[in-house]
Parts: sequence; C-alpha cells; structure tokens
Amino acid sequence: MAAGAGWALEWVQVSTALVLSAGGMFAAWEAGVWKTLAGSFRPDLIVGASSGAWNGWAIAGGASPDDLVREWHDTSIAATWLFRSELLHRKAQELWTRYQPRVPFGLTVVQVPHFHARLVCSPHVTARHLAATCAIPGAFPAVSIDDQYFVDGGLLGSLPLWAAEEMGATRAIAVNCLTGVPYRMARAVLRPRGPSSRLDVVLIEPSEQLGSLRDTVCWSHSNIERWIELGERDAKQALSLITM
Repeated sequence: MAAGAGWALEWVQVSTALVLSAGGMFAAWEAGVWKTLAGSFRPDLIVGASSGAWNGWAIAGGASPDDLVREWHDTSIAATWLFRSELLHRKAQELWTRYQPRVPFGLTVVQVPHFHARLVCSPHVTARHLAATCAIPGAFPAVSIDDQYFVDGGLLGSLPLWAAEEMGATRAIAVNCLTGVPYRMARAVLRPRGPSSRLDVVLIEPSEQLGSLRDTVCWSHSNIERWIELGERDAKQALSLITM
C-alpha cells in the first residue's frame, strides 16, 4: 500500500483540496454540490472515502457534472448496494476503467484486523482499492490487496480531511453528507483522526435531512433527484466562501 507522504513531496504546489465524505446513497447529494462548484472551482487535489471516493475518482478523471449525475441515475449503482461482492467489484472495475485521474487523487481504506486508516494515492489506486473503500463490514467481505485486507474507508472517519492534509493541502473544501445523529454519535465514540489546526476548511453540508439509515443503502430515483437538487442549492450558499 502506498502512503500519501511521498505524493505530497511531489506536489509541493498543492493548496486546495476537494474532500468528499462517505455516505452510501447520500453521496448523490455530493454530485449536486459538484454541479454548482464545477463552474467556479478547480481543486488541486481530490480525496474521498467510500462512495465519496467513487465520486472523487470520477471528478479527478474528468467527469463532467452531468456525467457524475448520470452515474447516480444508472441502475448499476442500485445493484451494487444489494450487498453482493461481485457487483461491488464489477462497478469498481467499471469506474477504474472509465476514469483515470488528471489531478492528484487519494482515497482512504481501513486495514483489518488492526483497524488502521490508510491513504492510497494515484497512480497506486487500483480497481480493488475502489472496491475496498466501499466494502462495508458485515455487508461485504474485506478486500485482499497485496496480502493485506481492507474495508470501507469511512469506517474510521467519514470525512478524511487528514488525508488531504497529508497529500499537501493547506485548504479544503469539505463536502460532508453524513450529518445525522447516528453519524455524530459514531464520531464521538470512534474519535476519527482529524486534520491539524493549520488546515483551512470550508464545510458544505446538507441544509435538510437527507433520509433514514435505510435510504443510505436503498437506491430510489426520487431520492437521487431530490438529493442532487438539494446539493446544488447548498453549494450555491457556500460559493462566496469558496471563491474568496
């Protein structure tokens, strides 16, 4: 597994990161946020966890906002969350084949059984890393990579700001779709690794509740539409902070 420290040395001019949180189906809201941000903001690097890593991989690979929205309307996304490992790997391979990063990209995974958060940066990201970052424990088996095992990158921190800082960011546009009570409680218990006080963070979060825990794993066309529209509106409220 490649750590991000060496990558940061190679990209000394990096300043602003786009950081995309885990969130299952809620990450469709992130696609709406990107629809608004894309016309005004070009990140120097992109970092994501779990489904946010899938969004980030597509964006880093040159996906347009409409391309990203189409990904969320594709029924193969729905199939992925039927908790069948072969479908998860198939979608990860499809994304890896379709997009290759044009800007520095990193994703997080959790190594098991030791439960250590790991940052993996392009060009070392493979389709198996894309599968691993979404491999929810209990729903999908851990993914084997180089004789080690990895699970969902959001397990030990749904918003990997620390990873963006490790890659060299001094500023982060943090797009976080997991804001409900269960996720706040999980953060309080797990105490995920955070960034240093030196990282300047602009936080974008949903202005309305996205849905239930069930909604995070059950694809619904109407939910996808609502979340994308809400993401666009929420990003517009934050634009003045991002373009300062």
